[in-house]
Amino acid sequence: MKKMMIAGSVAGLGLTIVPAFLVFTGVLSWQVHAHLMTAGMILWFITAPYWMKKN
Repeated sequence: MKKMMIAGSVAGLGLTIVPAFLVFTGVLSWQVHAHLMTAGMILWFITAPYWMKKN
């Protein structure tokens, strides 16, 4: 379960970083960029606390 949460967190971080570069290169529109970054933010904040907390 912890590995799934880490994978979700990495995917969330990817969704917040990659769209910025794609907008910079002109591949994505600003609106698609905003939706992808919002999805990444939500995914990160849902999954990260479960594997980052101390036992």
